Amino acid sequence: MAWETVIGLEIHVQLNTKSKIFSGASTEFGAEPNTQACAVDLGLPGVLPVVNAEVYPKAVAFGLGVGASISKISAFDRKNYFYPDLPKGYQITQMDKPIVLGGSVDIPLADGTLKQVNITRAHLEEDAGKSLHEEFQQSTGIDLNRAGTPLLEIVSEPDMRSAKEAVAYAKYIHQLVTYLGVSDGNMAEGSLRCDANVSIRPSGTTEMGTRTETKNVNSFRFLERAINFEVQRQQQVLESGGRIVQETRLFDPDRDETRPMRSKETAMDYRYFPEPDLLPVKIDEAFIAEVKNSMPELPREKAARFANQYQLTQADAQVLAADPDLANYFEDTVQHCHDAKTTGNWVRVELLARLNRDDIHITDLALSAEQFGILLSRISDKTISGKIAKDILDALWQGEAQSVDEYIEKNDLKQVSDSGSLAPLIEKIIADNPKQAEQYRQGKTKLLGFFVGQVMKETAGKANPQQVNELVRTKLS
Repeated sequence: MAWETVIGLEIHVQLNTKSKIFSGASTEFGAEPNTQACAVDLGLPGVLPVVNAEVYPKAVAFGLGVGASISKISAFDRKNYFYPDLPKGYQITQMDKPIVLGGSVDIPLADGTLKQVNITRAHLEEDAGKSLHEEFQQSTGIDLNRAGTPLLEIVSEPDMRSAKEAVAYAKYIHQLVTYLGVSDGNMAEGSLRCDANVSIRPSGTTEMGTRTETKNVNSFRFLERAINFEVQRQQQVLESGGRIVQETRLFDPDRDETRPMRSKETAMDYRYFPEPDLLPVKIDEAFIAEVKNSMPELPREKAARFANQYQLTQADAQVLAADPDLANYFEDTVQHCHDAKTTGNWVRVELLARLNRDDIHITDLALSAEQFGILLSRISDKTISGKIAKDILDALWQGEAQSVDEYIEKNDLKQVSDSGSLAPLIEKIIADNPKQAEQYRQGKTKLLGFFVGQVMKETAGKANPQQVNELVRTKLS
């Protein structure tokens, strides 16, 4: 039987506030267990939560970024369930009156087209603590440092039809929240986690199948693997005459499989009711306008501007605009190079290759945009060749050079463009290779590259390639 996959994602984004959503405890990552959980986070008797005002502009910015409606009045509710890392016995979240309603994003498909994925809602809530199983035998450790950490949960419609579409959507949400500066998006530290709701149904039907929810997937690679496994598992169950059980599952990356965690609860199981200790929060148009005016240029807008302003290809523009820090570095470099196409190509190919190789981010790069721009300028003004520029870039990268121009002078790397000195060398190379010269004259014009290569070799790459091409072609003719 042919099956259709139906996927919806719930993405939990940690908002980058200094303190928690309902207390003044720190949200800094990496502290010793249970050193950043105050009386409010622990749910001790007699304490009351107070909303951290910083979460509202961040939630509103996200809503505006996806074209959603911003609720003028939003309120918190209690979601009741028992789990060891939830000390209050309930989670404070938004159920009936979330801060963000609706919205959509466009994700790229393999064929180059865009697909719209609709967003149901995005609501504010507190995170739970963390249960630690690996470090304890026959027991579970509880770390409550994360308890009360502010989250924005983004719930999509079940609009995705493959694991790759789900990953493309998750990557765009990750890009958007980091661009907006509302989260650092560090998945390794739990700043962005995905719950994947997956079901299948016979192709051509519209009725939804029974879904499972795979919780807390913290990498795009694991998300794709978890969804693909779950789709295959559900197909095998149904095709063997079984039925899918609505349940919560976990992904085990070591065994590359999902496994049952618990039966899936419904809204009725959680016994939602309004949070009695927190009043509804009202925001007005002026607040929303203030947030909108402070928002940065969004990724798609920036890519479109790059393509138009700098005459870049759409592919180059999208790569350069994908990371706000990389985009800033590119534009800073252009200010010193004044050749946007050359800059875009070198940032996309040479710079990104080295960043990926050394596993560092552009913000940690010691090479300034000014020095990189000067290096590219020396290609444009024909002081050096592209090959020599790559060698200089390596020297700058490794700290062997501080100044581009000083390194060029010190190592005698200026490009040889004097036809008077190049001509005798070219004549000698042609004379030393009569067979190839004759073959070129008989029509094997690809041998031009052979002669040019020999000249570049003899000049240690310092000859002007364009001039060498012209001189060699003339001499051979």
